Amino acid sequence: MNTEYPHFGLMLVSDSKLIFTSFLLDAKGRLKRFQGNPILSILEGEVSENGAITNIKNIEIAPDENIKYITSATLSPDIKKLYLTTTTSDDFSEDNFQIKVGEFEAGVGWTHFETLSFCDPKYSYAHPTISMDGKTLYFTSNLKGGKETTRGGSDIFKVDILDDNSFSEPKNLGSKVNSYSKEMFPFVAADNTLYFASNRPNGYGGFDIYRSKMTAEGVFGKAEKLPKPINSPKDDFSLVMDSANKTGFLSSKRDGGKGADDVYYFSKI
Repeated sequence: MNTEYPHFGLMLVSDSKLIFTSFLLDAKGRLKRFQGNPILSILEGEVSENGAITNIKNIEIAPDENIKYITSATLSPDIKKLYLTTTTSDDFSEDNFQIKVGEFEAGVGWTHFETLSFCDPKYSYAHPTISMDGKTLYFTSNLKGGKETTRGGSDIFKVDILDDNSFSEPKNLGSKVNSYSKEMFPFVAADNTLYFASNRPNGYGGFDIYRSKMTAEGVFGKAEKLPKPINSPKDDFSLVMDSANKTGFLSSKRDGGKGADDVYYFSKI
């Protein structure tokens, strides 16, 4: 599945599908563009027993939604809602992103997208991921103000998904997880371990993957950097694990790849 173009924003669906972000290509393998810019969108592929990704296809977003730039996405555990990160306008130079949620309509695709209620246009929100019980949404933001202000360029936050499909106020995961650098691409595994990428000092190089284990009180402990070969001297991020916590995928720019961010498969020994 890897090419000279980037592949990132990984998310597993029921261990059988992998959602990821990459550039859209036309029938001749050329980049599709909008206003001169490559269109970044979401695709899905089927996961085989040995980690191969096959039958890759675009995830259909209804054309009238006018969503031309998607940096990451995730499905709710019941596969009824699609959360995605997109720009606040068609101006790709804008710094701020927002998270939208939509639903699937047969013959139309994913549609009826709405910006999440807590997204303030003054700030940027990205990389949504949902706990396996469907009760908590995690994301990154540069949200400022008050006790829960962002420490670095972006921190990991969480909100409760309430019974009426509304959300609690965003809560910063705190200094045991977040740093004065950037935290990106959170993922919460079946055992409630939080995996994420950060470019904080003393890493192997670029972005490295960290993990933070949840305590019995539901609080994430001090984050620790994962060892090699998960991390490398280049950017490593977007780690996801299967429901048994035995295999997974990550994105990396490590040497030996095909170009930009490639997808790698791994298994625990």
